[in-house]
Amino acid sequence: MKKMKLFSGILAATLLLAACNSGGSSESGSKEEVIKWKFGHLADENHIWHKTAEEFASLVDEKTDGQIKISIFPNNSLGGETDTINAIEAGTADMVISGETMQNWAPKAALMAVPYAFRDLEHVKTVVGGEVGKEIEADIKEKVKLTPLYYHTRAPRNLTSNDKIETPADLKGFSMRVPNVPLFLKVWEAAGAKPQVMDFNEVFTGLQQGVIGGQENPVDLIQSGGLYEVQKYVNRTEHVYSWIYVLVGNKQFAALNEDQQKAVVEAAKEAQVFGDALYTETIEKIEADLKEKGMEFVDVDQDAFREIMLPAIKSTLSPEQFEMYEKILNAK
Repeated sequence: MKKMKLFSGILAATLLLAACNSGGSSESGSKEEVIKWKFGHLADENHIWHKTAEEFASLVDEKTDGQIKISIFPNNSLGGETDTINAIEAGTADMVISGETMQNWAPKAALMAVPYAFRDLEHVKTVVGGEVGKEIEADIKEKVKLTPLYYHTRAPRNLTSNDKIETPADLKGFSMRVPNVPLFLKVWEAAGAKPQVMDFNEVFTGLQQGVIGGQENPVDLIQSGGLYEVQKYVNRTEHVYSWIYVLVGNKQFAALNEDQQKAVVEAAKEAQVFGDALYTETIEKIEADLKEKGMEFVDVDQDAFREIMLPAIKSTLSPEQFEMYEKILNAK
């Protein structure tokens, strides 16, 4: 009888130990910890960038079997572009969408948006995939500590205002917002305007209160920022064709294992295709929507703008940057 009780006690203890071990492994042992990335950008939920970001996050989730979860924060809800870049370095954010603003760390990023450097979007794509694009990516990785994953081509930047601006002469005394890009300040000063740096999330209020009289951006951001409510004209300066990167912190990417890195890269390639298709079908609709909302598109003397900005471009770019600028002009 004593032997039977002893056997029963050992059996019960064994089963209890097995149960405890089973529960512990699911919480701390065999299953990999879920990696959570915060992805901040300046556009709204209806924007091409946001929709593509959602597709990218879904693809990453699928390809990593849920090991990487990406939460997206539109409308500068993690802070402005520069703030988010700094937050990634500090480890409180992980991903951002950024372009020429990165020249404040990596000088070669200035070439992503030099006025009148690119003829059209096909020219942009040629440069991104070529020697100049690779140089810019390397500079960003080294100096901004961010890894480009995929990119968006951008509709050309146009100047918005409440009075028609058809030639540089119309810019006299015109107060306008530009992003934190020194070259943009210089070329608009050379053209006769009074540019000032302002975060995009402050632009609507600045226009509404008359702090600035205009700003320059692609039509998608004019729409997503609701600028049609406070601006009447889109002046077709088309002064910048460019692209913008979707980036993750170097530290965050390096922390992934090899399979996870491969999955993120694959997801980025698929997101690139998704974003390109979305761009093509969206931009024309956006222009039509802005017209419907009361904005008038104005043809301008682009040659006059190009001519007046060129000396500022030459004087602002370093010799190395200007050499890259000439490579862009000659890229085919």
